[in-house]
Amino acid sequence: MIRGKKILGALLAFTLCFGMVIPAQADDISDAKKKQQELEQQKNTAEAEKSELSSELDSIVSKMEKTQSDLTAKETEINDAETELVTAKANEDDQYQTMKLRIKYMYENGSNEFLEILMEANSIADLLNKAEYINKISKCDRELLVEYEDTRKDVENRENALKKEYAELENLQDELAGEQANVEKLLADKNIQINNLTSEISSNADKLKQLIAEAEAAEARRKEAEATAAAQAAQAAAAAQASASSGTSSSGNTSSNASATGTGSLTHPVPGAAITSGFGGRVAPTAGATTGHDGIDYGAGYGAAVYAADSGTVITAQYNSARGNYIVINHGNGMQTWYQHLSSMNVTVGQTVARGQVIGNVGTTGISTGPHLHFEVHVGGVPVNPLNYL
Repeated sequence: MIRGKKILGALLAFTLCFGMVIPAQADDISDAKKKQQELEQQKNTAEAEKSELSSELDSIVSKMEKTQSDLTAKETEINDAETELVTAKANEDDQYQTMKLRIKYMYENGSNEFLEILMEANSIADLLNKAEYINKISKCDRELLVEYEDTRKDVENRENALKKEYAELENLQDELAGEQANVEKLLADKNIQINNLTSEISSNADKLKQLIAEAEAAEARRKEAEATAAAQAAQAAAAAQASASSGTSSSGNTSSNASATGTGSLTHPVPGAAITSGFGGRVAPTAGATTGHDGIDYGAGYGAAVYAADSGTVITAQYNSARGNYIVINHGNGMQTWYQHLSSMNVTVGQTVARGQVIGNVGTTGISTGPHLHFEVHVGGVPVNPLNYL
């Protein structure tokens, strides 16, 4: 009875530890989910900012293309103005040279030439006409010179205005080029930020997936531990009640001792079940399993009864992460039988069992691909083929 209380206390402590681990895992999962949401939000914001920068860059490029077109047109206007200015200067110079020749001629010949022209008049009308002709020539020279000067000045002013506009367009183009370089740098930085966030999101997602898997595994172990503790508590209570009712009669002790030794010949632990995997080498059915197979697998329905292959003493009845719930019975003479992946165990350590007694039920605890009994026979501490003893 004291042994039963110790086992029950250990199982309860094991279950309590699981109960403390699971909330901590839940906090880690919650933190990882929150971080995932924050990272996704940051990435969405960065993507939106990248889109805005791309639109801004497109606008700048469009403006630069327009400015370049304006510069090209302005260059054409400046070239035309320069050509027109050259022509105006030439006309002005020609008129100036012509007028200088007239003035020089008049200076060198005095006014005799004009007097001769006037004296040759046939009548007063002819005289007046000749005098008016001479006056018109002088006036025309002056007016043409003024006109050519005005034209030259106008063309020069227009050319200077065009050059000023061209300089302004060049400054605008330089400013746009600076804006373009700045936006392109911002875009490059934004792409780096997005790539870093994508990598961090992927890494956090893997971590979250791992935490969830660990939490599910811990929850499964906790439930199995609770079930085992409940079964062990019920078995301990039943054993205590049986011990109290049977007393300490010598005949009872003799019977128990007599059944503690096996016969060396084993009976089927799951009658009617077929072998699904034999003894020896095989391909591992699950991750974490070994390629060697130290026993025989019997396929059976979940909860099917498992029987002691021979009489003996229970030396192990506990949970293992790989074997699940498992029982080991010592039959004496160096022989033990192992029963693994049980859904429940009906015996306790130190209990004497009879050949064919129900000791547990088929399950799929531990590393298992489905309900079955993994049955091993050990002789001298070495696993042997159970078929040699059945």
